[in-house]
Amino acid sequence: MNLQEMKGQYDAVFSLGHLCLSAIQLRKNNLRPFAGPIDWMTSHSLADVNRLLRNRFSDFMRPVNLRVLGYNSGEKEEGSTIYVRDDYYGVESVHDFDADQNTLDDLMTYPEVMEKYNRRINRFLEQMSESNRILFVRTEGSLEEARELELVLSELVQHDFSVLFVRHTDATGIDEIDWQLEKICAVELPDTEIWESNNALWSELFEGITLV
Repeated sequence: MNLQEMKGQYDAVFSLGHLCLSAIQLRKNNLRPFAGPIDWMTSHSLADVNRLLRNRFSDFMRPVNLRVLGYNSGEKEEGSTIYVRDDYYGVESVHDFDADQNTLDDLMTYPEVMEKYNRRINRFLEQMSESNRILFVRTEGSLEEARELELVLSELVQHDFSVLFVRHTDATGIDEIDWQLEKICAVELPDTEIWESNNALWSELFEGITLV
């Protein structure tokens, strides 16, 4: 799939990580109608995300699988949160556990956090069944992982979908990658500073994409 083929109307759009970047760019471009399950999480391994999707989030963030890594800023300070890793799926919560309400030894707000995640998971799975066309956005991963993602989503999504797959490299603009995947449009963006310097390029990527 190329960029032109990806354009059009979608009923839903979801970020699939690997950082908060995808969700941030969707929000900036008014393409984030729903909060997704892993919008604000770190998911470095696309293989693990593929497994999470295949399992339909079963056992996601179970207490037995959680490991506290410390404070997100390295030490407790104003606005700190506690960095928590789900070792089973390899995803990390950066923003959920406020350090003023939790400690490194006791995640007291865990029930509220999981209520939020279960709500997002249920809505995500509902959209997989009901939406006529869904766009997913993922940053980073290999061709092999992307091919597996396409297969997993083909089993999960009941109707049509597309994936915008962004890799950060030494590109100087938007470089399309011909991965010859039917549902995945792969591009490369500059990796000089990924959080703000590519804003105009992200807007260009999303040009011609609208929500129904």
